Amino acid sequence: MTSTSPSAPPAESGHTAPLGRVVFIAASAAMGGFLFGYDSSVINGAVEAVRGRFDAGSAMLAQVIAAALIGSAIGAALAGRIADRIGRIRVMQIAAVIFTVSAVGSALPFALWDLALWRVLGGVAIGMASVIGPAYIAEVSPPAYRGRLASFQQAAIVTGIAVSQLVNFAILTLADGDQRGNLAGLEAWQWMLGIMVVPSIAYFLLSFVIPESPRFLISVGKHARAREVLRGVEGDHERIDDRLAEIEHGMRTEHKSTFKDLLGGRFGFLPIIWVGIGLSVFQQLVGINVVFYYSSTLWQSVGINPESSFFYSFTTSIVNIIGTVIAMLLVDKIGRKPLGFIGSAGMTVSLALVAWAFSAVRGSGKNVSLPDTQGTVALVGAHTFTLFFALSWGVVVWVLLGEIFPNKLRAAGLGVAAAAQWIANWVITASFPSLSDWNLSGTYVIYTVFALLSIPFLLKWVPEPKGKALEEMG
Repeated sequence: MTSTSPSAPPAESGHTAPLGRVVFIAASAAMGGFLFGYDSSVINGAVEAVRGRFDAGSAMLAQVIAAALIGSAIGAALAGRIADRIGRIRVMQIAAVIFTVSAVGSALPFALWDLALWRVLGGVAIGMASVIGPAYIAEVSPPAYRGRLASFQQAAIVTGIAVSQLVNFAILTLADGDQRGNLAGLEAWQWMLGIMVVPSIAYFLLSFVIPESPRFLISVGKHARAREVLRGVEGDHERIDDRLAEIEHGMRTEHKSTFKDLLGGRFGFLPIIWVGIGLSVFQQLVGINVVFYYSSTLWQSVGINPESSFFYSFTTSIVNIIGTVIAMLLVDKIGRKPLGFIGSAGMTVSLALVAWAFSAVRGSGKNVSLPDTQGTVALVGAHTFTLFFALSWGVVVWVLLGEIFPNKLRAAGLGVAAAAQWIANWVITASFPSLSDWNLSGTYVIYTVFALLSIPFLLKWVPEPKGKALEEMG
């Protein structure tokens, strides 16, 4: 290796990378992550209203909420292949259009199955954005900044979650606290789902002002344009042609990835693909999305009043942002694996405390409560769990998925890993209502076990890409 060696990234070899431009490009691409977070969490404020509007039972309501995740798995599985054919930017634009259509449809459903279909469609867009964002950011980022820039995806996700909670609270306030209150001819929950049109249009427009990935441009023979893009993100220095030649050589010696390329290991997939799948699955099986899909309902189920439950949903979103900022500051300094280990240990302890606290739930039906001590422990544990997740697995997984696969497998590998993530997300989301009815404390014991198991998985099988160029992976 020459110009891409870890000892000589552009910012450390006497050249100044145009960091401001790269930050803008990464932030624009991460707008898909914002929509991912917003769409995933906005339903939290509408659950009880949808239940009342369509007279839905808990099991059916869980399926409607989880329906988006089915679409997400489909979108994630397709995005890599589509991106290799028509480019990363075109996939972003397609996702933005689907987000917009889904937002309008979700706000104006005429039946429960109709709402479910619109959520599936929105899920397809989420899945596409979840794949294309990390891949694109990794491909346009200078090696010296890649970890921090890749963190933009998770930063955008948690910001989208927080903004959705804030918007929900604002709409609920305008509707005098009634999720079904009338606002300009629509019920409050319909506005909650429909306002996503605004960031969807912003994502579409931003996609026209950022460049295509230089690696994709080289793959389709647009070498002059690739040089121009590379110069724009790494700076105009004498080694730019070496960087271009290195990427071009890598592209010449590989073929476009297909699902078949991912096979060949002892257990079907290549070992590195199983690592990507494992990262995605563990990220979900610790139960993080229960916090974002069901937090308001969860707190009400243990005796906390609705107003406070909305407040705690918002505070966990703020903690999520704080943890993500911490991760962005540390991911390139201490590495991906150490950060992941810290998070796994913290999540294990926090989830265990929540499980203990929920074992003290008293009463039944709507007449439930927690003793003061256990109630405090549950709230603190839920917030520290969110913090440790955000400063570790929330960011680290997205960074690693953009880095660990060889160039020839990156798009397809990311697609499979992201699809696995959405399937695991669906399992957790669809099963939580039934599991919590069975035993809320036992449910959190299950999440604790997965957090604990993530530690040996991380230490034994996950590589450390810190400081390496993408061309060195594999």
